[in-house]
Amino acid sequence: MSSFTVAISADFFTAFAGLPRQQQARVRDFITKFRANPRSPGINYEKIQNAYDPNMYSVRIDDTYRGIVVRQERSGVYLLLWIDHHDRAYDWACRKRCKVHPTTGTVQVFDVQETVVTATDQIETDKGLFGHVTDEQLLRLGVPSEKLPETRALMTLEDLYQRKASYPEDAYEGLEWVANGFDVEEVLETLYEDASSHEEISTDDFAKALTKPGSLMTFAVVEGEEELQGMLDAPLERWRVFLHPTQRKIVARHYNGPARVTGGAGTGKTVVAMHRAKWLAGQLEGDQKILFTTFTANLAEDIQDNLRKICSVDEMKRIEVIHLDLWVARFLQEQDFNCRVIYGEELNNLWSAAIALAGQSLDLPMEFFQDEWSRVVQAQEAFTQEDYLRASRRGRGMRLDRRKRIAVWKVFEVFLHLCHEQRIRDVEMAMYECRRIIRRRFDKPLYASIVVDEGQDLSMSAYRLLRTMAGEERPNDLFIVGDAHQRIYRNQAVLSHCGVNVRGRSSHLRVSYRTTEEIRKWAFRLLKGISFDDLDQGNDDGSLCLSLTHGPEPVVRDFASLDAEFAYLLEAIRGLEAQGTPLRDICVVARTNRLLDEYVRRFLQAGVRTYEIKRSKLDDRSLDGVRLATMHRVKGLEFDHVFVVAANKDIIPHPRAIADHDEVSLMESMTRERCLLYVALTRAKKSAHVTSYGGISEFVAEIMEPQES
Repeated sequence: MSSFTVAISADFFTAFAGLPRQQQARVRDFITKFRANPRSPGINYEKIQNAYDPNMYSVRIDDTYRGIVVRQERSGVYLLLWIDHHDRAYDWACRKRCKVHPTTGTVQVFDVQETVVTATDQIETDKGLFGHVTDEQLLRLGVPSEKLPETRALMTLEDLYQRKASYPEDAYEGLEWVANGFDVEEVLETLYEDASSHEEISTDDFAKALTKPGSLMTFAVVEGEEELQGMLDAPLERWRVFLHPTQRKIVARHYNGPARVTGGAGTGKTVVAMHRAKWLAGQLEGDQKILFTTFTANLAEDIQDNLRKICSVDEMKRIEVIHLDLWVARFLQEQDFNCRVIYGEELNNLWSAAIALAGQSLDLPMEFFQDEWSRVVQAQEAFTQEDYLRASRRGRGMRLDRRKRIAVWKVFEVFLHLCHEQRIRDVEMAMYECRRIIRRRFDKPLYASIVVDEGQDLSMSAYRLLRTMAGEERPNDLFIVGDAHQRIYRNQAVLSHCGVNVRGRSSHLRVSYRTTEEIRKWAFRLLKGISFDDLDQGNDDGSLCLSLTHGPEPVVRDFASLDAEFAYLLEAIRGLEAQGTPLRDICVVARTNRLLDEYVRRFLQAGVRTYEIKRSKLDDRSLDGVRLATMHRVKGLEFDHVFVVAANKDIIPHPRAIADHDEVSLMESMTRERCLLYVALTRAKKSAHVTSYGGISEFVAEIMEPQES
């Protein structure tokens, strides 16, 4: 074991990403040598004069570039903090302090500035942003003692936002929560690991401090060369290395049974799920495997691609990533169950045939029978007329007496007959068949653990199948992440009704890392007044979420014509490109593929490169071009700038997506359309635009009056 520890800060990776490619190559060489032996005679440490921190040193990269290092010889810790041109690196180092916080025990890097507070100023600071917070509470929030006067002098939220870069990340997070009205003790309990711990903190032991979850939010302890090179290959992908303490706690927790994680858009649910899969893979023995599954094919492909970035080859061999419908089809084929799973138009045609052959006279649309089949028959496995007559229809909008239920069952009976006769199944029936086979032929769980992403989109049948695949309830068997506010498909399940008991094993992520607070709040207003579940009969009002980044409000514009809308779109995108934004970081989102085709044609005529994100392929980030995607396909992705186009009153909500055979169905389908728009907007990290022509969507009109073109 080495007698030293090398850790690299998140800020170092950010600075590295901004270097010219030639300098990056030299820095790579230096870091490789530094990680191998930071005490090597070839590493030239130079003490930085006039620095606040006596442990601050520079290291020579080449003639013009310097790295900034804090070293603690006693504990054998070497921290790489920054990399820049010689003069700029020294300027950065002179104003910084790196120390172990005496209350939280985390390693912090922060700006130090002289702040003189007079008696008159003290009276004013009592009325400031944190006038109601004691010094002891500020220290428990992670504020360095050197920054207490500066913190007391903050009068407005804007003052705090402007000072963000000068604070340690953990301290700033706590301050923003408190500044937005959250109770100090609640913030401490929710966001800070061991907030109530009375553990003695050694401010002279960097090695011990680096083991704290709070430190690992901004420092990566580098263990091997392969890991280091992976960090340098994608230095801006912080999710690969740096987890929030609340995320890290969930990832590495031992659960006595199924666990559930909820959280709003951008809170890192999928990141947690991926790191959980990696952690679980490291616990396996023998030939055990983990299943990582989700609802759609494209999300499964995105997840597999990202898992490769954080997992070793051996870990990846133990993780099977596949969307659930494909797993079902493959399993039935492997078990020689001779049937085909059908979807879409083919399934609709089968339902139309069943309705016609049954001769039912209820004058109900096909969508009613499909919903009744999924929500009542499949959900309760009421596969006989007797069971269906007894089944609960609570929550269904249309009332059916016994006579009408019998008439409805005749359609289901014909549908079942056609399925068996033609050797075809809808996916819900196929899942039921899989469960029957597993129970008959397998006496052990199919997987050591199952991780589920976008859990809000799975049906009751899906969760029953997952429960069967995982076997009897046991430690770490199922790990489910989801957010009902992003439910854009018809499926809905109650975990406890599917044999998945998560009581006492639930977590909620509260910090949004993707989008700005302005975009998050604006988008969430689309869902105002709608009740959302927490996947298990509880309520999730979405209020316990906050983004720590800030920017402009979404731009809303309604134009007289498509020509005028596209002219605005083109000008805005060219403006972003002129400011240095790569086209790949801009996404144009529309409700349907047909609409997208028109924008692709117009971009082509204007000489703008485009890249369509299709259901059947990954977003290849090596290829430049404005991204174009439907609202469904953009789910799970993120971009610096998002333009939701053709948000017209006759397109959003989309007429073909609205089920209006009863009030409940109408409300549910309208909610899904709202969720689609919410999902599209919350893909944006920096700016969001909503444009339309000929009248804007009623959803947007409810929020604000669009600016006139």
